[in-house]
Amino acid sequence: MNREIQSVPSKEKVRKQPFFRFIHELRIELKKVSWTTKAELKVSVKVVILSAFIFGLGVYFADILIKSALQGISAFARLLGG
Repeated sequence: MNREIQSVPSKEKVRKQPFFRFIHELRIELKKVSWTTKAELKVSVKVVILSAFIFGLGVYFADILIKSALQGISAFARLLGG
């Protein structure tokens, strides 16, 4: 009666298998991704930097406008109130 003894996987193997399966599936999915070219990336970076600069200028000028309006209201209130 020679029976082959089936080994029970150790707890470490059971814990590691889902991780390795995840890594394997991740690699498969990453191969499906369409990555941008270097030229597309350069253009995108330039657009983002320019947009951030223009947005910053807009916020700056809005801040100046609001500050001037509040100073005008304050000066008018001091003129009326003494």
